[in-house]
Amino acid sequence: MTGTEVDGAAARRTLLAGRGIEPDRFQLEAFDHLDAGDTVLVAAPTSSGKTLVAEYGIQLALARGQRAFYTAPIKALSNQKLVELGELFGREQVGLLTGDNVIRPDAPVVVMTTEVLRNMIYAGSPALDDLGLVVLDEIHYLMDPYRGPVWEEVIVQLDQGVQLVCLSATVSNGAEIAGWLDAVRGGAEVVVETTRPVALRNRLLLGDKATGRLRLEDTLDERGRPARATARLLERAEHQPGGRRRGSRWFSPRRPEVVEQLAEAGLLPAIYFVFSRNGCDEAARAVGQTGVRLTDGSTTDRVAAIVERRLAGLDAVTREALEVDRWHRLLERGIAAHHAGLVPAMKEAVEECFAEGLLGVVFATETLAMGVNLPARSVVIESLSKYRGDGHSTLTPGEYTQLTGRAGRRGIDRRGDAVVCWNRFLRFDDLARLASSGDFELTSAFRPTYNMVANLVATQDREGARSVLGQSLAQFQTDRLVVGLRGRRERIADELADVRAVLDDELGERLGPVLDAARADGGDRRRRPAPDDHERALIDEALAALRPGAVLVGPSGWPAAVLSTSTRRSGETLVRTVDARGRVHQLRAGDLRTAPEPIGQIELPRPYTPGKKGFQQEVGRRLDRDQAARAAAEARGGSGPDAPAAPVRRQVRRLVRLERDLEALDRRIGRSGGDLVRRFDVIEEELRRRDFLDGWRLTSAGETLAGLYHESDLLLAEALRARCFDDLDAAELAALTSCLVYEHRSPDPPPPPWFPSAEVARRYDTIEQLAAKLNRFEQHHDLPETRPPDAGFVPIAHGWMLDLELGDVLDDRQVSPGDFVRTARQLIDLLRQLGQVTAGPLAATARDAARDLDRGLVAATRLDDADDGEDEPAPESA
Repeated sequence: MTGTEVDGAAARRTLLAGRGIEPDRFQLEAFDHLDAGDTVLVAAPTSSGKTLVAEYGIQLALARGQRAFYTAPIKALSNQKLVELGELFGREQVGLLTGDNVIRPDAPVVVMTTEVLRNMIYAGSPALDDLGLVVLDEIHYLMDPYRGPVWEEVIVQLDQGVQLVCLSATVSNGAEIAGWLDAVRGGAEVVVETTRPVALRNRLLLGDKATGRLRLEDTLDERGRPARATARLLERAEHQPGGRRRGSRWFSPRRPEVVEQLAEAGLLPAIYFVFSRNGCDEAARAVGQTGVRLTDGSTTDRVAAIVERRLAGLDAVTREALEVDRWHRLLERGIAAHHAGLVPAMKEAVEECFAEGLLGVVFATETLAMGVNLPARSVVIESLSKYRGDGHSTLTPGEYTQLTGRAGRRGIDRRGDAVVCWNRFLRFDDLARLASSGDFELTSAFRPTYNMVANLVATQDREGARSVLGQSLAQFQTDRLVVGLRGRRERIADELADVRAVLDDELGERLGPVLDAARADGGDRRRRPAPDDHERALIDEALAALRPGAVLVGPSGWPAAVLSTSTRRSGETLVRTVDARGRVHQLRAGDLRTAPEPIGQIELPRPYTPGKKGFQQEVGRRLDRDQAARAAAEARGGSGPDAPAAPVRRQVRRLVRLERDLEALDRRIGRSGGDLVRRFDVIEEELRRRDFLDGWRLTSAGETLAGLYHESDLLLAEALRARCFDDLDAAELAALTSCLVYEHRSPDPPPPPWFPSAEVARRYDTIEQLAAKLNRFEQHHDLPETRPPDAGFVPIAHGWMLDLELGDVLDDRQVSPGDFVRTARQLIDLLRQLGQVTAGPLAATARDAARDLDRGLVAATRLDDADDGEDEPAPESA
């Protein structure tokens, strides 16, 4: 028996002693892989027990005399894990390291955010010397455009001797992710568990106008297929006898009615997902106004105790500004909202009350489904549509799985219910497909950033830097994709050659004109989507440019000659055409899917009288004699002794489609092949041009850039070099720096900008100009654009620095208390980074500003940070 095996057996006994847990099959399988020294990816449903594998890995590392790091993508999870692991391994054995807090950093087990570990790797921290294991929780954050690249930097650059435990919800490409881990780390295994610990029932909630009541119908049957009974019910209700459509029989359930229905059906407690902060607050108020109490009176004292403990650091003035009394009254009746607009202490109180069974319903944004372990009897999804910053789109199967994963409490419920509310835009087949899909594929969001390039230059030679890019999941998936695309291209090219050979035999010299006409017709017209407004405007412009006598392929696919063009009062272009049979048609932009392209030109009769029948018939006869038109007719299926037979016409259309598919594949392969390297090279050259690099070496400005972990890293570095932050007092510095961490998100227009002085306003203008110049470069090279500065938080930061109360600084500024805390903590982190990467008076002022901001409500939330994943993160400094 080897030492590793002895350690493994001892670790299992130690971990499981007194817990009364019998590990499941997938957990034992993962234990065995860890015993063997492998990296393990565990993909399993929510609440299935993935954390036990992480805890075993930590126990094993400790038994081997090594340290273990537990990384989480967001600070809220880091704080939660500090408490949980402290209870398991002993409080003094577990530390915390985030951008805000340093608690026992030399402990054997340290909880940290992924950004901190990435920064430690780049800094060559000695804390990594005896590291034996790293837990990467919620690894599906690889898909996050902001956090995802950090995960890949850690996985690729962490010492090969460190074991990884990667935890994720069930994914459909777990084998691919494990294949990548094995390629870059060696000895990686995937453990997949697809069975939920509590069965899930998917249901649809409708309001029935016939009865005025709500009804619950199954979305899927027992075999996981769309429920036919529900589909027939919805179809019958939408149509009268004879097939005529009538007004809908259904109405959208109202929130208080939904809660009442859930209570009657025994489906409380529930998490009710509303993808809007205001919507969550309005829903809680609406249910509260009904007078309903969702818990019995015995819970009142316990709720009060939790509230007092969580809000102990808030003074009376702050509590009044936060409307704590109104919020507390709703909690006592079992009703709450949970979203990023709440300050962390209030969110934490809601979570604790819910975990203890003191609440009946929590109206939440999707952040409650992201990592915080709060299962419920049921989950309600108010709408399948979610606003994503640039418009609404339907939930993905992965998002649906993440939300419904909270339904069903292990050891309490026989099953969990996932309830979707009906609305007039919901299609039952779309809902059933979403509920039955289970398709949650992890794709990489990795991309080189300015800071990443600077750090790679500082820590690697050129070959090593390219190796890091080459080992990324993005490149791994791209390589596999390109291999598949090239194989498909080869098959299409072979098929294309075969079809062309057949047509050469059939048509000979006529093949060229026939193909030209078929290409002008566009191949299979049925496959084209309808044009949007912009495309329609382009089509209208193309119609207006047509001249009499032009020959084109009309909407029917047959050739036609232009008789005349005119513009209607509405501004729409009207084109009159005639075909070879003398039939006259009128064309508008709405009749076409693409802009018309003339395939030839015929000479028109004289005099020019396009409105007369005889003129139109003569134009039709001339068109019939035109060679280009004949070729178009042949490609479409014309008549006459020289027209190709129907099978040949089908082959012509097939060849055109194959050509189009081949061109699309070539474009896709060209884009995929070297995009990461191209981006790296473009950024490297730009940094060299801006004097951040001298050859393959950082300049002093480049060293500053390498120490700035922020989404606007290069803009911040340029602003520092332009001395935008020099010679300001602490309040002015905090105010100006806030423009790089705040982003206005309300649909309402922002208030007019305010600056504490004309000098600060001038410097803000300079940062705006730097951002505009940087954006032009990024647009030209197809790089993600750096977010421009936003002055919306300037008066808030300045007022808070001057010791104003919360209600005064937030007055009419469209910033919620939760957003205020989050932005203030991000601002503190950035000011601390400035204090580290600069020197002299600016460094001292930055440190002073960070210290002075950290007061009152902001300081009270240091251990309960508001960064819960709903908005972009503030990258942290180690």
